[in-house]
Amino acid sequence: MSPGKFITLEGIDGAGKSTHLLWLENLLEGMGKSIVATHEPGGTLLGERLRSILLDSRQTMHPETEALLMFAARREHLDKLILPALTKGEWVISDRFTDASFAYQGGGRGLSEDKLDGLEHWVQGEFQPDLTFYFDVTSELGRKRLNNRGDGVESVDRFEKEEGEFFDRVRKSYLKRARKFSHRIHIIDSSQSLESIRLKLKDIILTIC
Repeated sequence: MSPGKFITLEGIDGAGKSTHLLWLENLLEGMGKSIVATHEPGGTLLGERLRSILLDSRQTMHPETEALLMFAARREHLDKLILPALTKGEWVISDRFTDASFAYQGGGRGLSEDKLDGLEHWVQGEFQPDLTFYFDVTSELGRKRLNNRGDGVESVDRFEKEEGEFFDRVRKSYLKRARKFSHRIHIIDSSQSLESIRLKLKDIILTIC
């Protein structure tokens, strides 16, 4: 049995990741792949409990605490779900992975890359996604999309309530990381039409099938 592939979706809040995840899942299933769809933080019983703490808009925490909890959830995610699925030949699609920590806790919160590099190496060694789609939008467009969801104010999580300057820093960090790891991170202009975006996604997916 050939090993599976690990695909991650990244972007600021409102970039449209969730819109494309189900479509990618259906596309790959149509190609005969067995798919496991997941998200971070979360993906396991413990990960979901940590997610509820991390996203709770009533909660405040030190940026280092936030990063440590993110990587704790990720360690469980790798051990309990991602690595076993890949070993079985399944393809795993995750809404966010480690690139998000460098963008949000690094760019957004201001933690040093050295600290995040250390956590990354400790938690996952040399393991990286086979392919990452970074959906790029301005913070203004991301905010507009969030406001148009119609979910109500109570659904806004601890990250979504941040100001535009925070997401500007997050976006800048994502773009920096995409340039650094251009062999696996593909920048997708998420302001384009769904049809244009999905044509590009399909073309890129075919390169690893």
